[in-house]
Amino acid sequence: MNTRKRSLRWAAAIMLVLGTGHMFLLALTAWADITGWVDRGIWAAVPLTLADGDAVQTTESLQNKVTFWAGPGCFAVPLILLGSLIWHLAGRGVPVPAGIGWGLVAWCALGGVLLVPSPFFVGMIAGVLVIVAARKNDRPATVSASSTEMRS
Repeated sequence: MNTRKRSLRWAAAIMLVLGTGHMFLLALTAWADITGWVDRGIWAAVPLTLADGDAVQTTESLQNKVTFWAGPGCFAVPLILLGSLIWHLAGRGVPVPAGIGWGLVAWCALGGVLLVPSPFFVGMIAGVLVIVAARKNDRPATVSASSTEMRS
């Protein structure tokens, strides 16, 4: 396995572990709220009530919203999808643009600073691995050919 593919696979694995770990921890900590959605219907997760601005929300309503935005509405689902896509592209030998890595690094750095302590900083490692893999792909063929001739 070449180093670019290995870097992308590691980046994808980190993203998959972060995303699925987050969803798993939410399922463990908020199982009663999630099963309550099933009992009351899917719209119970974040009810769309058009109320006056001075209406008081109940604790149960706020807990439902927190559980939704900490679970299916959070970063975990897109992170799992991005990790799966990068794993698939690495297997096919398709390069991932460095911009994806830079975006991931910036997003995880900002999230880590705003929500300390958190595993957001681990996501920066995945972004750096995507950047490194993209740079390995950008080396011109002439440099590789001339270095091969020098060894002979």
